[in-house]
Amino acid sequence: MITIYHNPRCKKSRAGLQYLEDKGVDFEIRQYLKKPLSKDELKSLLTKMNKKPHDIIRTQEEKYRKELKGKNFSDEEWISILVENPKLMQRPIVEKEYKAVLAQPPENIDELL
Repeated sequence: MITIYHNPRCKKSRAGLQYLEDKGVDFEIRQYLKKPLSKDELKSLLTKMNKKPHDIIRTQEEKYRKELKGKNFSDEEWISILVENPKLMQRPIVEKEYKAVLAQPPENIDELL
């Protein structure tokens, strides 16, 4: 099963959702702002994406610019920050059993199909 970690207020996230719908694949939507990821879920996603926590930070977010930019955090600390502030996570992330991709651009989803 494919899961899209989605924020309906985000244009890029809506584009990823539309791409999945256009491909006609079965998927489930997880609105991660309403149902945040646990530390273990986030670690699993990062492993499937082959990314570090800082790689998926939305650096244009006000919280990042005012409170986090330029600070040196460990991966574990970044994971805690992302779990506590899911809005800082880039989206959409699309996950299949053993792999996940940041669907920017939406064509990255093709890696899972």
